[in-house]
Amino acid sequence: MSSPDLVPDARPAGASDAGPGGIRGRAAGVLGKVPALLPRWRPREIAIAAVPALAVMVLGYRQRWVSDDGLVYTRTVRQLLAGHGPVLNAGERAEAATGTLWQWLVAGGTFVSGRDPAVVAVGLGIVLTGAGYALAVAAARKAVRPLSTSPLLPLGMLVLLPVKADWDYATSGLENGLTTAWIALAWWHLVAVRVSRPRRRPYAAAFVIGLGPLVRPELALVSVVFMAALWCVVVPGAVNTLKMLGSALALPAACEVLRAGFYGVLVPLPALTREAADPVWRRGLAYFANFTEPYRLWIPLLLLLALVTWAPRGAMRAELVAPPVAGLLSWAYVCRAGGDAMHGRMLLPGLLLLMLPLCAVPLTRVTFTAGAGLLAWAVCCALLWRPAAAGGNPYAVMDEQRSSTGSGGHARLVPTAARENVPPGFRAAVAAAEADPRGRPVLVMPEPGAAGRFVTLPLGGGHGRVRLAAASGSLGGSGLVLPLDAISVDTLGLAYPLAAHQQRTTASTSGRAGHEKPVDLAWIVADWTDPGTPVPAGISPARVAAARHALRCGRLAELQASVRDPLTLDRFWKNLTGSWARTGFRYPGDPVMAEKALCHN
Repeated sequence: MSSPDLVPDARPAGASDAGPGGIRGRAAGVLGKVPALLPRWRPREIAIAAVPALAVMVLGYRQRWVSDDGLVYTRTVRQLLAGHGPVLNAGERAEAATGTLWQWLVAGGTFVSGRDPAVVAVGLGIVLTGAGYALAVAAARKAVRPLSTSPLLPLGMLVLLPVKADWDYATSGLENGLTTAWIALAWWHLVAVRVSRPRRRPYAAAFVIGLGPLVRPELALVSVVFMAALWCVVVPGAVNTLKMLGSALALPAACEVLRAGFYGVLVPLPALTREAADPVWRRGLAYFANFTEPYRLWIPLLLLLALVTWAPRGAMRAELVAPPVAGLLSWAYVCRAGGDAMHGRMLLPGLLLLMLPLCAVPLTRVTFTAGAGLLAWAVCCALLWRPAAAGGNPYAVMDEQRSSTGSGGHARLVPTAARENVPPGFRAAVAAAEADPRGRPVLVMPEPGAAGRFVTLPLGGGHGRVRLAAASGSLGGSGLVLPLDAISVDTLGLAYPLAAHQQRTTASTSGRAGHEKPVDLAWIVADWTDPGTPVPAGISPARVAAARHALRCGRLAELQASVRDPLTLDRFWKNLTGSWARTGFRYPGDPVMAEKALCHN
């Protein structure tokens, strides 16, 4: 079988790209003709872009929900619009959300619409996912038209659309919709630079590609690969290379300086809690299997791999190779970092990247046969194959959408229903504290050894005008229940600086990813109550005393100051200059060991 069997009108083997019969020559010839002869969108090409986009939006709407992590974003947005800054709790500068751009996008949508930020996040997620699908097909069409004028097949969309996780995270309140839209838009710009004559868009393309770390930190990998491909397409000189790098890095670098000065660290707190730089391959591979096995993803991946082997040499261009390379690197990074607790969520960007060049391929006998096989798989995947509600022992992975919506289905869209996922004992304790006619400042925290029960302690006098602090492992739900002037203390450390900087033990990497640093309750008592406060049964007074002492010692005391001292210019500068060392700072989670390490050296 020859190259023309896969891509009609492909150049003959050995033909030069630059010659009249080569790809560049034919592309220049086509694009240099009168506007009436420029490639046009035919009705069927509009359909292959519009139908998948509409389909994923409909499926996303049917699955609409808000995850607990999504509610973390909404509390941060509410704090931001209330004038407290991009924080989870007023008076404590902790970056609880990993998607910087998503956080500000939801805040802007909430400000303009006046709607609840959770509803805004769901709506934006659906729209951005659909836009990303349409852009992916448009970019693939733009890439293939210099190679072929044959009708197009959206083979990549046949792989993406049937995967239930893709429907789930079109909403959820998380940044997956923005991730889809950004990946597709960045690739569209990359392809546009290739086909434009002259190539006038490299700086705009570089700017869009550089936004990856602001969408999610690990998408910096995609940005690097796409920037390398952009350089290969443009082949600029030294000066233009620097200009392109400046376009790509200007906004992320500025945001990083602001992050370091404001929060005192270089990465969002969840990245510290998860220890994203440390390898946990066994858990990551289990997470990968939890995603690929239920959908039998090896079937379409092997089929498409076989198809790619027949691709002509002219198709092996930088802008076509970059997405699959970035997708494989993305999957490798996720597996190395230990995966996630949510089924498929962190692997969806990699799957999209792998499929991008195949979102519009020329119709031939080979591609038609491959499409028929993919269609058979897609029907089975969409109708029959589902992930388990929970699995991955000893590495817990959950179908969060199913567990959050339960039998109530789509009724749990808005925060009113999400409150039902907050433990009743927590809600009752918070309601009692708020209804106290004497207005005594209190700390609500879990009762040791009593699941679902909470105790109330007097809040320490060193926390200003705070009347209520409450500790819970359901960070999003508790933040929804608590008023904005209350403190939500995260017992899992994803938004609690004191816990995020603890050392992670090897044993803690089992269970749910991201939940490796549950904070000893002795730390919470020491942090939020005054000395002499009666300690609840089940918590050692000696451990509380050790924690109180450790909080006043060395680098741990400085860490507390970096997030709780008033943000003056001097504090900003100290945070900025100390951010590197502070990001790497870890201390033992055991209060007694921490006291020895911090106070006796």
